[in-house]
Amino acid sequence: MAVLEHLEPRGVFRFFEEMCAIPHGSGNTKAVSDWLVEFAKQRGFEYHQDALNNVIIIKPAAPGYESAPAVILQSHMDMVCAKAPDCTKDIETEGLDLVVDGDTVYAKGTTLGADDGLGVAMSLALMDDDTLSLPRLEAVFTVDEETGMYGAFGIDVSCLQGRAMINMDSELEGVFTVSCAGGNVSRMTLPVTRAACEGTALTIAVTGLQGGHSGVEIDRGRGNASMLLGRALRAVQKQTALRIGAVTGGQKDNAIPVDAQAQVVAGDEAVVRAVCAALEAELRNELRVTDPGVTVTVAPAECALPMDQASTDRVVCLLCCAPNGIQAMSADVDGLVQTSLNLGVLYTEGDVVHAGFCVRSSVDSQKQMLVDRLESLAALLGGALQVEGDYPGWEYKPESPLRQKMVEVFTEQYGYEPRVEAIHAGVECGLFAGKIPGLDCVCIGPDLADVHTCRERLFIGSLQRTYAMVAETLRRMK
Repeated sequence: MAVLEHLEPRGVFRFFEEMCAIPHGSGNTKAVSDWLVEFAKQRGFEYHQDALNNVIIIKPAAPGYESAPAVILQSHMDMVCAKAPDCTKDIETEGLDLVVDGDTVYAKGTTLGADDGLGVAMSLALMDDDTLSLPRLEAVFTVDEETGMYGAFGIDVSCLQGRAMINMDSELEGVFTVSCAGGNVSRMTLPVTRAACEGTALTIAVTGLQGGHSGVEIDRGRGNASMLLGRALRAVQKQTALRIGAVTGGQKDNAIPVDAQAQVVAGDEAVVRAVCAALEAELRNELRVTDPGVTVTVAPAECALPMDQASTDRVVCLLCCAPNGIQAMSADVDGLVQTSLNLGVLYTEGDVVHAGFCVRSSVDSQKQMLVDRLESLAALLGGALQVEGDYPGWEYKPESPLRQKMVEVFTEQYGYEPRVEAIHAGVECGLFAGKIPGLDCVCIGPDLADVHTCRERLFIGSLQRTYAMVAETLRRMK
């Protein structure tokens, strides 16, 4: 029995639930891509599916809209796959367990994927509803947005006629995004050498953090577990002998890590426990508003051959000295983060430590500055840096007929004007603007909470209002 079948708008929730039954994490999109193609085939719509698994579906204009300009509906089909520590679900192969809780929907123990499954579901519902008279709709569904916008980079848009695009990848109702930062993922590799030593094998873990989206919530003051782990290791190192076996933290480049741990061999276990207890108290004071549940724990462990002292020192230096968090605020837009980075994924593989940073800036020169800083740090520590998925920012358009129309519809529906703003998070609009000359674009969405974490929730009432606003906007696009 469907869990969401009683919710309105039924079309949106039906397609969203179908999508949630299909594993569709970044890099695992073939099945959901084929599901989209099947949607088009069943309705006789024109479709295009490429080797990357991107899909474009085109629905002809309704009678009376034959001369109206086409409108592009854009969203991404991949989701961030994260789960709670005690969740046994294999999110790469199993569907999600959906729950309705009052005015919200969530998934048991995992991310929900409303970012951006709701955008996909809204596009499909609009195309499936023959009671709506709408212009030619060109629904564009990209892959791997969450790991670097690779689908948007590689997609061929030559079949698109539209020069107005509604991107449905926002998480704030009543906010129209019209510009965003550019970014990349900068991956540092640090080779290490191993050598035997005497001591006690322990696991030092930093847990209990809130985490969140590294673009949307980088300004919330939340702790980064991997960076705090570096602080713990440095504090221990100052009091007793320490060798690192492995470090691990975070699951996704663009998510602020909620936990991190290190397997170590230490000279004095009692000192390690005392140092970590003192640091936990300090962190609970420092983060009492944003991360009151932070813990720094020590437990017995098994540690394979640890790193030698020089390698241990270099790893501690990396986790203590790497830039992280907000680097600059915009001087032009009040309250807008201009430049930031997030150490999202940290892991040890054999004799190499890997650290992935999500770099963002609305100023290209500052984005390059951060890459240069990471590259310099990597070189100094004997490592290397590789930049992946570099994407441009999305420039603000002073004149936007689409934005004007959407503001008009929103104001009539809600009784107040929406906020029109730039954001620090990356969206695919910049890439599409580069591919489609003169593209007029607005990014919208319903309220979502705690995206990219297992606490993610969508708000039903917000979705209802947002969907009605988009449908009415399209109806007026003659």
